[in-house]
Amino acid sequence: MTRKAVQFLLNLSLACIAYALAGMTASAASAAEVAGVKIDDIARVGNQDLKLNGAGIRHKAIFKAYVAALYLNEKRTTVGEVLNLPGAKRVTIVMLRDVGNEELARGFMSGIQQNSDKSEKVRFISQLQKFGEIFASIPELKKGDVLTTDWVPESGTVIHVNGRKVSDSLPDPAFYNALLKIWLGDKPVDAKLKPAMLGEKPEEPQRGNS
Repeated sequence: MTRKAVQFLLNLSLACIAYALAGMTASAASAAEVAGVKIDDIARVGNQDLKLNGAGIRHKAIFKAYVAALYLNEKRTTVGEVLNLPGAKRVTIVMLRDVGNEELARGFMSGIQQNSDKSEKVRFISQLQKFGEIFASIPELKKGDVLTTDWVPESGTVIHVNGRKVSDSLPDPAFYNALLKIWLGDKPVDAKLKPAMLGEKPEEPQRGNS
């Protein structure tokens, strides 16, 4: 092989490597966005890396209240599959406007009441009371604040605000499913948000570079 041919192959190899690296960089930089909010593709809960299942906007009247994102260890597209999936789970809420604790608590409690039957509520009533007490420690959530509700296996439901733990672990998995049904139940808080969190089209995150 001539020196010219060797140089050509070397240049071609370098070009291919550069192209591959550029593609890797672009992939790493891309992130899902909803209503201008960057949504991480991966969330770490307990000792598990969870994948973004779907995300969308919670509308209240004419306002955009918050962006909600569901993370699971495997993609799921039906409510039953999500509720029955073992392992860690997370719902991340990013506020799009300021909300007082009374309004926030009322929304959560109403969602649980409408999507849980009497026997379920009797089962986790003590945890429901403790959950209500959490909002007393959160005077207000401001635009941009992040609230996460996690299911951590062998521990329970844990809630953080801007990375700060604001609850003791609530151990009953039925209670975490009751929380999930606020958004995914038969009477979800937002009919368009539900399919978005299940990875369907209406509120599918847009891809953008950051």
